[in-house]
Formats: sequence, C-alpha cells, structure tokens
Amino acid sequence: MNKLAVIALGGNALLRGDQLGTIEEQEENATETFENLVYLFKEGYNVIFAHGNGPQVGNILMRNDAGEQLYNLPQMPLDICVADSQGGIGFMLERCLLNVLRKHNIKRNIITLVTQVMVDKNDPAFQNPTKRIGKIYSKEEADKLTIDKGWIFKEASKKETGWRRVVSSPQPLDFFNAETVEQMAREGNIVITVGGGGVPVYIDEENNIRPIDAVIDKDLAAAMVAKRVKAEEYYILTDVPFVYLNYNQKDEKVLEFLNYKDTQEYLNQGAFGEGSMAPKIKACLDFIKNGGQKAVITEAKKLQFKEYGTKITMEYDRHDVKH
Repeated sequence: MNKLAVIALGGNALLRGDQLGTIEEQEENATETFENLVYLFKEGYNVIFAHGNGPQVGNILMRNDAGEQLYNLPQMPLDICVADSQGGIGFMLERCLLNVLRKHNIKRNIITLVTQVMVDKNDPAFQNPTKRIGKIYSKEEADKLTIDKGWIFKEASKKETGWRRVVSSPQPLDFFNAETVEQMAREGNIVITVGGGGVPVYIDEENNIRPIDAVIDKDLAAAMVAKRVKAEEYYILTDVPFVYLNYNQKDEKVLEFLNYKDTQEYLNQGAFGEGSMAPKIKACLDFIKNGGQKAVITEAKKLQFKEYGTKITMEYDRHDVKH
C-alpha cells in the first residue's frame, strides 16, 4: 500500500517576509514549493496538505474593518474570515499544484475542503488569549471596541506601537469528515484541508455546532489530521532547512536525526523557541507518539534531497511515552 503523508505548508511556502503578499507572489512561491514535492508523487505517495493563513486572514480582517468604516458594512466574525481564507488559499494551491502535475504528466485529482476543527470550549487556552490578529489600534480605539464588541486587546509586539486584538489558541481535537478525507487520500486523491488550522467549533448544550473566536496552530492541526487518518509520515515545511540548538548563536548546532526521548528532553529544557520552533516540535512528537513513522521539519526546496531536514522517528521505547 502506498504511504500517506500529511504536509503542513508554512514559512516561505506561500509568502516570504520581504514580500507584499500579492497573488502573483503567492502563486510563484506555491508553484516553487510544489515543484520540490514532485518526487513524492512520482514515488507514489498519497498526500494531504494543510497550510497556514496568518497574513491572508489578517488582510481579510483589515478589509472587514475598512468596509465597516467606509461603507457601513457589517463585519464578519473571525470564523467566517478563516473560512474565506481556506477557500481562497485552497483555490490558489489547487490550481498551482494542478499546473505542476500537468507539467510532469502526473494525473491526480485535487480536492479542497473548508474544514471545521473541534475544540474544547473549556480549554485553558481560552483563559489566556495570546494570538494577535488584525490591525493595530490606538488605546482609545481598543477601549471602545472592547465595550462595543467584547474584544480583548494586548499591546502590539516590540516592533509595533499600539494595541492589537488577541484570541486564544486551543488544542485541536478532531476534524469534520475525517473518514472521507482518509478514504479520498488513500485512493490517490490529493486533499487540502484544515487551512489556517481549521475553523474552530464546539458542541453546545443543545448538541449544536457553534463557532468560537480562536486561532488553531496549523502545525498542531496538521499533526492531528495525520494521527486521525493514520498517516505514515508528517512533514512541516518552514523557512529553515533544519532544527537547531542555540539557533543564531555562536554555538549553534544542527539536529538532523532525533528520536522521541531526546527531542522531548530538549523541549523540556526550553531549547526551542516558544514562538517559532517549539510548536512544530510538539506537533511532531504528538504525531510520533501516536504511531507515526517519521516526522520531518525542513525547507521545501531541501525536501527532495532526502538527506536534508531534521527527521524525528519512532526510535524510542514506547514505555517512555506518557499518554
């Protein structure tokens, strides 16, 4: 049976730090990324893609804000904005990937899904919102929006001046249509799902599905998908070729091969940046702990050369893992 891989597209796979974010730039980046993944399709891999949406959903939120101020249009809630980004980014990725596959005479169907992801409304993350979204406001504007809309604000990052809305980042628990996604992927169809981490939803007291204002980490969501569909391999494509100890310091060290136990120890020691690499490491460990064979963190352009990238494998004693 062909191996199933879940690939989380992030870093410069869609948008690079020095770019404005035009559709032409995003299409060029996506096409270059997919060109580096052609070997997977030629080797017969079945593939599910996840992707980030940070800059894109930020732009949607600012368009929301401008539409309300200039034309008195009602703002759409965050869940609708995330769904909008899933559709737009998914369309772009699907079209770019189809063109790459056609160039290489590879026949695959591609299906893009707007995906809801289950979270626990009592997740402790909701007590401490940390994810900054949308535009920067003055203190007066932020105070008024807190009263009018119930939004929560924190000061912007060190590079910015002002206040930004913050939302929580709960743990993804499951995603809708998981059985169908697995079936389609195992049959050779390429599936694009949980874009931007998925649209967070929960089940209320009346057993109805309800959205909730939150942002789900896309790497954790992709790892959750990989577990749920019983994928053999999980890839996180980012903007560095390896995981490093002491990144950007004089004693920087490349970590190319890691096992579960050593990686967990590094994580416990705080060796990876909480705002950058640590969530990716946690996602990989979660995947390995639950039966995955191999997790890889690397740049897209390095992935086709299999000796590149940090590989975390299941070379550990499962008795060491606390479930």
